[in-house]
Amino acid sequence: MPPAREPRSPAAWTVVIPVKGAPAAKSRLAPAVPHDARAVLARAFALDTIAAAVGTRSVGRVLVVGDDPSLAGDAEFVPEPGGEGVEHGLLPAIRHGIARARADAPGAVAVLLGDLPALRSEELEAALAAAARHPLAFVRDADGTGSTLATASPGVPFEPRFGRESAALHAAAGFVELAASDLPGLTRDVDTVDGLETVLHHGVGDHTAEAVARLADRKGTP
Repeated sequence: MPPAREPRSPAAWTVVIPVKGAPAAKSRLAPAVPHDARAVLARAFALDTIAAAVGTRSVGRVLVVGDDPSLAGDAEFVPEPGGEGVEHGLLPAIRHGIARARADAPGAVAVLLGDLPALRSEELEAALAAAARHPLAFVRDADGTGSTLATASPGVPFEPRFGRESAALHAAAGFVELAASDLPGLTRDVDTVDGLETVLHHGVGDHTAEAVARLADRKGTP
């Protein structure tokens, strides 16, 4: 008789992943990385982040907010709000994703940045399990000043503070910082060439590994 399968954790979380469009993608990789290569890498980072979120046991829905439906894959695509007079940027996209998540379901919501190419599903699972013990929580990035994840329990007002000095802003707003020293893929967002080299050493997802190899081959072609 085959062994019984381990039951899946309750799929309580909706994860919102904002993804910047190509013109603004990974501008801090310049000038070492050309514009077209930055767009390729940004797309690969997003695809690996989305795949990790989709594969996380306690995640029931993943909402990808952006302007490129082809990025969503097995996740749900939420177009960025457009039109004259509509505010654009990271925070408006996040607010739009949270509003969609909470309009459709009453569960817990997390916002995950889309540039975590080394993220593994088990790392996100561990962080969400810890976050479930707090009304509001966040994960500080490896540089110490930013954030890569922010979470809210059901019914808790949720206004993430992503952007410059977001770790301090989240802490000041009452978000509990989660210990993440053993979650390197979750803390290492990629904004610079040094950051890219670090995650490549750590190990990245399939899309990023393929993109880097393809760009390296192209660079070596006479």
